[in-house]
Amino acid sequence: MYLNIKNVFSTLIIFGFLLSTGSCNKTTEKEQIDKTEKPADEHGEEEAVTIATLTEEQIKKVGIEFGFVEQKELTSTLKVNGLLTVPNNKKGNATSLYGGVIKTLNVQIGSYVKKGQLIATISNPEFIGLQEDYLTVVSQINYARLEVKRQQELNAGNAGALKNLQSANSQLRTLQTRRSSLQKQISLMGMSPGSVSNSNLNSLLAVRSPISGVVSQLFSTIGAYVDVSTPIAEIVDNSSIHLDLQVFEKDLPKMKVGQIIHFTLTNNPETEYDATIFSIGASFENDSKTVSVHSRVTGNKTGLIDGMNVMALVSLDDSTSPAVPDSAIINTEGKDYIFIVTNKQSEEHHDEVEGEDHKHEKEEKAPTEKQASKSINFEKVQIIKSVSALGYTAVDFIEDLPENTKIVTKGAFFINAKMSGGGGHDH
Repeated sequence: MYLNIKNVFSTLIIFGFLLSTGSCNKTTEKEQIDKTEKPADEHGEEEAVTIATLTEEQIKKVGIEFGFVEQKELTSTLKVNGLLTVPNNKKGNATSLYGGVIKTLNVQIGSYVKKGQLIATISNPEFIGLQEDYLTVVSQINYARLEVKRQQELNAGNAGALKNLQSANSQLRTLQTRRSSLQKQISLMGMSPGSVSNSNLNSLLAVRSPISGVVSQLFSTIGAYVDVSTPIAEIVDNSSIHLDLQVFEKDLPKMKVGQIIHFTLTNNPETEYDATIFSIGASFENDSKTVSVHSRVTGNKTGLIDGMNVMALVSLDDSTSPAVPDSAIINTEGKDYIFIVTNKQSEEHHDEVEGEDHKHEKEEKAPTEKQASKSINFEKVQIIKSVSALGYTAVDFIEDLPENTKIVTKGAFFINAKMSGGGGHDH
């Protein structure tokens, strides 16, 4: 009996020892697993980097540009081709009323001139003869007045014949008519008749601009002979420029007076202009099946020239949607993003690990106050793209943006590259 109890007691001690050993082994294995997995799970799941910081010098060097989300009519529009034109009553040719040789040419193509501004001068000896005739007639009129006065005195004393007085009056009126004609001709030459004298005979004819506008063409050079049928320069008033759209017959019912048009130049698709339809044609253009729809350009007209081809979008309703320039959008891993300016800090400035070593590392990486004042933070925001036209894309935002949020309109690719190369945590 004593032996049995002793055997049972020994068995229990051995069993307890085995249990204790197994538990320790499991604890050791768990600790080893934890130590192995801890670095990977230390921060939980790897979070995508969404903040990047660039200095003003980097921003300037790369050419990053800023803007805002705009409201555009892109969802219900009709795309058409068009041509910029200037009405004929806003074009003018500077011409000479007399033939002659060009002595001076005072403008160049692209020069802005005001109505009446001197364009060129023309030389011709006949101009001197015209002034000579004028001075001769003026002298003859003075003599004719004296003759009329003398005949009036003779007639009053019954010493002269009435027909002599009538003849003197007729001669005076003829000379006065001749003087008026010569005065008009001299005025058309660009001179003041009152300035013409025996000591001031001008051999140059002034050619002046008929309207205010820009010199679009020059047809002559210094030394060339011109006559009344030869224009010297063409002046165009681009402030009255119109946009003529070529609309197909099937789309004509969609056109209405007052509709808004957004258009870009074929040689400069980055700049957008606006126009408003004011007239719809009633006949087909030549042999085509298109009708001209006339619109008046509004707002900015810088860079618009008569004859330029454009690509236009006609808004068919008043609905608008948020839109950003195409250059503002980047695509990463099948998703579309834009960058906004934010006050959030870059992930590289947030070290979640406590301890003197990490704290010291954080202090070394932290920018000085001077450096921080010259940096801008950018946040990557996901969007959903919609219709694209004229360099803009309608977008929806996963999360609403604060009003007047500044966005990156150019250079988003560089910010994304900076973020991809510099993101994450360094340990």
